[in-house]
Amino acid sequence: MESIYEIMQRRQSDRAYDPSRKVEREKTERIIAAARLAPSACNSQPWHFIVVDDPEKCRATADALASMGMNKFAAQAPCFIIVVQELPNFTARLGGWIKNKHFPLIDCGIAASYITLAATEEGLGSCILGWFDEKRLKRLFGVPSSRRVLLVIALGYSQQEHREKARRPINEIASRNEY
Repeated sequence: MESIYEIMQRRQSDRAYDPSRKVEREKTERIIAAARLAPSACNSQPWHFIVVDDPEKCRATADALASMGMNKFAAQAPCFIIVVQELPNFTARLGGWIKNKHFPLIDCGIAASYITLAATEEGLGSCILGWFDEKRLKRLFGVPSSRRVLLVIALGYSQQEHREKARRPINEIASRNEY
């Protein structure tokens, strides 16, 4: 069995998918089950996940992702997971107000990372996207105006080779016992 560290090393932002291979429903169900295990402030779980695998809705989603030359690759993706920010519970709202932090943004980001790691475990490629027409997606999927579409995650069978991660050295990004 592959360790979480090996999965993290293997996970990459894939921007080329095999459009002829659908993502199996069982895989997206396991991925969503993993996302719901993500930690959240005060166990608020301020998220809703929309799995998009209908070909027509995928095309419309890809269109909403592509503007100003961005995210053209999304047209190949046979599946998307849309991350919608829900309202946090009272305790998380109060704590966020006191600490001047918007915990739902943090929580949804953590859940998105769980989604991409679970997708890697399932043999799928993924790419987290933040550039899209939010109003268009909200209309397309009936997301209430009081909610935010934070991220869209493209999923599919990657056609990209694994590439080495370009990361700064640990000593540049971390320290011990002081800044």
